[in-house]
Amino acid sequence: MNTYKKYCPNVFVAQCTEKHEKGEEITITTKYGKENEHIVYNLLMKKNGFYYYSIIRADGFNSQERAKNKVDKLENWAAAAEKRANEWSEKSQEGKEFLELGEPIHVGHHSEARHRALLDRNWRRIGNSVKEMDKAESYEDRASYWEKMAKKIDLSMPESIDFFKQQLEEAKEYHKGLKDGTIERPHSLALSYASKKVNDLKKKYELALKLWA
Repeated sequence: MNTYKKYCPNVFVAQCTEKHEKGEEITITTKYGKENEHIVYNLLMKKNGFYYYSIIRADGFNSQERAKNKVDKLENWAAAAEKRANEWSEKSQEGKEFLELGEPIHVGHHSEARHRALLDRNWRRIGNSVKEMDKAESYEDRASYWEKMAKKIDLSMPESIDFFKQQLEEAKEYHKGLKDGTIERPHSLALSYASKKVNDLKKKYELALKLWA
């Protein structure tokens, strides 16, 4: 049986008991028993009797598509919460005409209980409306985050080769400029940070090549 194995951040590979060829379609089973079809890319290593391959989903589903699904779900939740907020707000208008008169509560009068109950109901409804609006805003904030993630390229995608190659070239150029003085250093640690970025991107680019070249 083929299963998933985490290889590095954002990347799961196929752990297989049998050898496969590049381009071959295989079925991988999750720890929950769900099966997904994947296309084999590169053999990364052989260890303890298992073959480890970089893979992509045969249906094209990746981290970007996963993020888009989250955006859709959160936007639907936000819309539903906003609808509930509006409904509670409308309900809080019960007895609006009477309340707008500013009539005080007549203590001891037979209307006292109804008056207090009306105020209590509307106060609770306003509170519920505020809670639902808070939920809607929270969902919208989370949707904004996942919208950004839907555009992100990471090592789980073959496109990461070109992406990290470009990032590395830009980082090297910036580092070179800081070093030779053609780019002004914004602070004393700028060169060190730039050097670290170059090293980090170099590792990512080399890993992208190993996974997808």
